[in-house]
Amino acid sequence: MNDFDGKVALVTGTTGIGEATARRLAEGGAAIIALGIDQAANAMLQGELNRAGAAALVLATDVAVPDQVEKAIAAGVAKFGGLDVIVNSAAVHPYGTATTTDFETWNRAMSVNVGSIYLTARFGIPEMIKRGGGAIVNVASVQGTACQENVAAYATTKGAIHTLTRSLALDYARKGIRVNSVSPGSVRTPILERAARAGDPNADVEAAFKRFGEAHPIGRIGEPEEVAELIAFLCSSKASFCTGSDYRIDGGLLAGIGVR
Repeated sequence: MNDFDGKVALVTGTTGIGEATARRLAEGGAAIIALGIDQAANAMLQGELNRAGAAALVLATDVAVPDQVEKAIAAGVAKFGGLDVIVNSAAVHPYGTATTTDFETWNRAMSVNVGSIYLTARFGIPEMIKRGGGAIVNVASVQGTACQENVAAYATTKGAIHTLTRSLALDYARKGIRVNSVSPGSVRTPILERAARAGDPNADVEAAFKRFGEAHPIGRIGEPEEVAELIAFLCSSKASFCTGSDYRIDGGLLAGIGVR
């Protein structure tokens, strides 16, 4: 796979889908700038990419903080010479209703899940324009279309990602920048593992994953690598006529509940 030779890709989030995407883009030849707040996950990803012979810079970054995102992008551009791809995967997943979610939790969810996309666009798009364009993929969720109970903040952010994706796509199409989102169903990630352990730290995670998978017509949960492959397609030249859209990768979940 040499679909990203000569490209520089920024990926936020160094676990789960972000980790898998960074590895997939690196396998395709991209130089990787990865931003994450989890120091252990950052070190693990840097090691994986180094061992694979990939050009990579993994930076400890709170993607909700403007100065940190600006400096990280500047460092990556200085090291690799530009920016062609942005994948926004960083997220927090609080539980709660409008009356049980406190202001700090609500604001943190908005800042990380939506604000980080604004920040990577604000500081990254000018660099992409210098290269003649590029591609952005934002990781949303089926929760942005058909949400569950007790996820008011999270579901709101994912719906906002759909809207911000369309806005960015329209604003920058004539600059050669394509912007799409992907909406996964249940995927084997640390966030889903925390959901499996909710209320019981000793819960059988695999049994919970099997139970979650039964809600999907395909009969299982997804794997991060499957989502990463869709993201890679949308970032590649093969998706050159795709912009402003959301692509579900949910094992038929929304089709099964009648959502169009």
